[in-house]
Amino acid sequence: MTAVPPAQGAADGAPVRLRGALDALPVYTPGRPATVREGLTAYKISSNENPFPPLPSVLEAVRGAAGGVNRYPDLAVAELTEALAAHLGVPAQRIATGPGSVGVLDQLVRATCDDGDEVVFAWRSFEAYPILTTLAGARPVMVPLAPGARHDLAAMADAVTERTRLVLVCTPNNPTGTTVGAAELEAFLDRVPPEVLVVLDEAYLEFVDAPDAPDAMAQHRARPNVVVLRTFSKAYGLAGLRVGYAVAHEPVARALRACALPFGVNSLAQVAAVASLEAADELAVRVKEIVAERERVVAALREQGWEIPDQQANFVWFDLGEETPDFAQACDAEGLTVRPYGLDGVRATVAEPEANDRLLEVAGRFRRARHG
Repeated sequence: MTAVPPAQGAADGAPVRLRGALDALPVYTPGRPATVREGLTAYKISSNENPFPPLPSVLEAVRGAAGGVNRYPDLAVAELTEALAAHLGVPAQRIATGPGSVGVLDQLVRATCDDGDEVVFAWRSFEAYPILTTLAGARPVMVPLAPGARHDLAAMADAVTERTRLVLVCTPNNPTGTTVGAAELEAFLDRVPPEVLVVLDEAYLEFVDAPDAPDAMAQHRARPNVVVLRTFSKAYGLAGLRVGYAVAHEPVARALRACALPFGVNSLAQVAAVASLEAADELAVRVKEIVAERERVVAALREQGWEIPDQQANFVWFDLGEETPDFAQACDAEGLTVRPYGLDGVRATVAEPEANDRLLEVAGRFRRARHG
């Protein structure tokens, strides 16, 4: 991540006044579009997008609502809020929505942090965490991952101080794909002071099949300081419409709604999200196909000799260290755009079978060339 350059001076030479926090602000790096290579179908597997389009019933609902986009959306997002409350078995007052889970996370940071406060999270984890924290004037406290590319929850608990306002637990973790266990999460939550909010970021929840994965909603019901964060972007295939939500106890949820950008969830996004909840059985079939592809890809990579951690999302993590740029370049040469992370590793989305097959071919050649 690179820092934002200093503001340019005005025409008369006087500097424009911008916030000092911008000098140290990391920049979010989106996945690049696929590079077109002659004779190859190009695949973008850098953004964890669902390879399937929205379900037919969802598309039909969006088409039916498109004629009304000359009107402002419902400020309260009432229909989706009620649908989520029924779906999750919680009071509607505990639901807060926003433009993707990252939008709701921004509301969470702004609702909890003043200048000089701290936000604790694992690193590497979701790139937006240090960005949103810095924008709020708070200090990111980045706790290194444990062996196996997993959260070190004990170290994260140790990192909590009197200035900590928020702790972010991304499970499955983006970009490493690992989950936290139910027992270790329980022990961790017991150590976090009750006045510190803990956010369980479950953007990839639907792809999880680990037997020891935690029940985030049960933790939320039992603990007033636990917030569950989810999205319709990944499994539901609505990344382009931007709709996510948090489940929080009422004082927190009320604060999130107060911090929300007015009309942040557009009318088509609300219609699509409600229709997606109504098509849960169809969605489950698609998720099962993606999980099966993930398992096929992981098994093949391990057979090639790669040490792949237990993957619980819709992507695969390559712990490559200094070989990260070379592997990303090798993929690009074959029409695959993956997501490199500095000198840490590469994340590749589980996509169409043809894209996954090509990833296996490139990975196999790279592994043989570098490691015999």
